[in-house]
Amino acid sequence: METVDDAEFCFSNLNSSCRRIVRPHSVSVLIYITLSSISVMTVNLNLLVIISISHFRKLHTPTNLLLLSLAISDFFVGILMIFQISLIDGCWLFGALLCSVYYYLDFIFTSASIGTMVLLSVDRYVAVCEPLQYPTKVTANRVKVCVSLCWIMSVISHTFLLKDNLEQPGQYSTCLGECVVVISYVGSIVEIILSFIGPVIVIVLMSLRVFVVALSHAHSMRSHAASVRPAHESQFTTKKSELKAFSTISVVIVVFLLCTCPYFCVSITGADSVLNASTLAFVICLFYLNSFFNPLIYALFYPWFRKAETLTKQPLFSIIMFNLTTKKINVSSNQMLLQEKHTDSLSLSRA
Repeated sequence: METVDDAEFCFSNLNSSCRRIVRPHSVSVLIYITLSSISVMTVNLNLLVIISISHFRKLHTPTNLLLLSLAISDFFVGILMIFQISLIDGCWLFGALLCSVYYYLDFIFTSASIGTMVLLSVDRYVAVCEPLQYPTKVTANRVKVCVSLCWIMSVISHTFLLKDNLEQPGQYSTCLGECVVVISYVGSIVEIILSFIGPVIVIVLMSLRVFVVALSHAHSMRSHAASVRPAHESQFTTKKSELKAFSTISVVIVVFLLCTCPYFCVSITGADSVLNASTLAFVICLFYLNSFFNPLIYALFYPWFRKAETLTKQPLFSIIMFNLTTKKINVSSNQMLLQEKHTDSLSLSRA
């Protein structure tokens, strides 16, 4: 049971200090261990995704570039979770400037993550609904431009929203140890529309459309499975890969909605002033937990992630030797092809 009346002060030697929420020692230890473990695992898993996609050129597909952007934002969210842990007891011990910087970076990374989810929905929509036009419409360069614009817009918008908080850190704090930022009423409405309502509408509508098309593809595959000719097997293999990719991205989107909706619903209704500290902390941690779930989904659904994970866990020497061996094999195979062509040309000249 948490108490506020009997709470200690964040800074015991200062009269202007905020009160610290006191919980049973066992509960506090459990909360700290759980959140610290989630933070460390979030950082490590997303770092593994970043290394895997960045290192292996075969993984530089448009969809994987979007997943790379998502992993980068989730990686930094995992780092920021460490600071969120300090707010569980209601005390911020790092100063007013770092408080403003923390919220500034938090808004940037979370909005960039949400923007990437929208881009993933568009990517899956084009891949499933317009598969023949996908290679021309969705290219790696276009994806890079869209991802860059997503991050740039996130930085610019939140620089304007938090301008006063960055210029005068701590001006809205009522006591020492409190970490709050205040956004204007108009800015709050714009933030909620751009960061939650708009993206959720786009994601849900596109996912529903893709779901209908995917069902029709699955039905056609089942109805024609018995009469498939070898010449058409590649077409059905492509459809299967599309459906599998759709199912994976669908899980990512559903988990995203389940983790973020409670947080934004609390923000919209203003229920954060009514909920107790433990419930509010749970809602905030659930919001951050989405960054932990994403790489786990990759590990369960993507074979390339498991293979890349195995290679990246090997010693650096093994990876270097693997690359050298691959190059030697390619060189020897090229030499064999040249010898075969030379032999064929000699036999033709003799004939």
